[in-house]
Amino acid sequence: MLTREKAADVFDRVRRFSSADEVEAIFTGSRFALTRFANNTIHQNVEEENSVISIRTNFAGRTARATANQFDHESLRRAVEASENLARVQAPDPDLLPMPDAQEADGMTGGTPVAPLCRFFEQTAAITPADRAEVVKSIVSVAGTHKLTTAGIYSNSESEEGIFNCRGLANWHRQTLAEISITMLADDSSGWQKANSPDVRNLDPAWLAETAARKAVESAHPREIAPGKYTVILEPAAVLDIVGFMFWDYSGVAILDQRSFLNDRIGTRLFGENINICDDVAHSLQAGSPFDGEGMRRQRVELVENGVVKRVVYARGTAQKMKKSEYAAKVGPIEPTGHGFPLPNEVGEMPMNIVFGVPENPRSVENMIASTERGVLVTRLWYIREVDPYEKIVTGMTRDGTFLVENGKVQCGLRNFRFNQSLISMLSNVEAMSAVVRASGEESFDMVVPAMKVREFNFTEATKF
Repeated sequence: MLTREKAADVFDRVRRFSSADEVEAIFTGSRFALTRFANNTIHQNVEEENSVISIRTNFAGRTARATANQFDHESLRRAVEASENLARVQAPDPDLLPMPDAQEADGMTGGTPVAPLCRFFEQTAAITPADRAEVVKSIVSVAGTHKLTTAGIYSNSESEEGIFNCRGLANWHRQTLAEISITMLADDSSGWQKANSPDVRNLDPAWLAETAARKAVESAHPREIAPGKYTVILEPAAVLDIVGFMFWDYSGVAILDQRSFLNDRIGTRLFGENINICDDVAHSLQAGSPFDGEGMRRQRVELVENGVVKRVVYARGTAQKMKKSEYAAKVGPIEPTGHGFPLPNEVGEMPMNIVFGVPENPRSVENMIASTERGVLVTRLWYIREVDPYEKIVTGMTRDGTFLVENGKVQCGLRNFRFNQSLISMLSNVEAMSAVVRASGEESFDMVVPAMKVREFNFTEATKF
């Protein structure tokens, strides 16, 4: 595995090989191990380790990248040469800023650096194939008890990423991650649960397996009801996967390109007053690097306050452009927020550490069910696609545990629905929320979100399964 010291040595060699005005290197290294199971048995166990260096050179605004996954002198020399040859034939970018130095990147006040985040846990890194097999054995045992068939994965990884440049920037981050995904299958129903964490001690495989099994058993012999607008109770994974489709728009570049649903809406109340959203890499339930693709420290950014869209995020170059635009007067002071992707890129930036605000009176999913006269409980959503980018209407389907709620109780499983739903409307119709949790899905990145009770969720048709 890479270390900061080894990466610094590699970068010193890269600098000696380069004749560019500026040079930058991004290092990524990982060891990833996975145990996959299906039909109640383990059928695959894999482990891989790799390290990559991505070298960016700059000649008076002409910039390009090249990569290598070997760090011997010749491999590095060829990668530097490839980056420089590509850079020399690019058109100059008049908006390209000089690479940041350490003080600019850290946002230092009086020379005090931002404390690094601790997201490396030895217990997670030390998980062995035998450890994963024991957990899978317990999951299969739960499936056998309920006469179900199970499939899924259990993985663990350790990773490093760092960025060095010729102006003295040297940032480094280590992290571990453990993840479990379980699907329980019956003849005509299924249940699912997924969770991950940098610290494996935060995962409860038995609870995940029992919950997935219960959903499969209780949704057996599903009924079909007419499509229409229903009160829905979306579990956290369902919330995550549907709301994830709007966060690419919380970007200065998206605003400048006139492709964000927030164009002409910043400063207006777009959602219900109970909706608060921020981007906060330092949140205790979050994961990931504390710096962005240019090495800038990520800042906590309040995106939505009491339903009002307040801010978007900015890379360094985007912030410079936005200061000269008409939006500067609407959004207040514009400075880089540490959300940029490695240069060169066309998409600019994006908030990747979404945290929904804790509701004043959090209610459990069970309480939401008990207060619902008639509605639908949704475990997860999938196959989500955007229909209308400005009104943020998305379509998709429910999956792996959809239930009819009547008179405050779960009555039976339902055939799955297709939906067409505006995210603006959805987040304006939230009647109740649970405490926030770290949630994982399949359609979007991990977030810290609550379960939500939403009125008038638009189901357009029932499926055949």
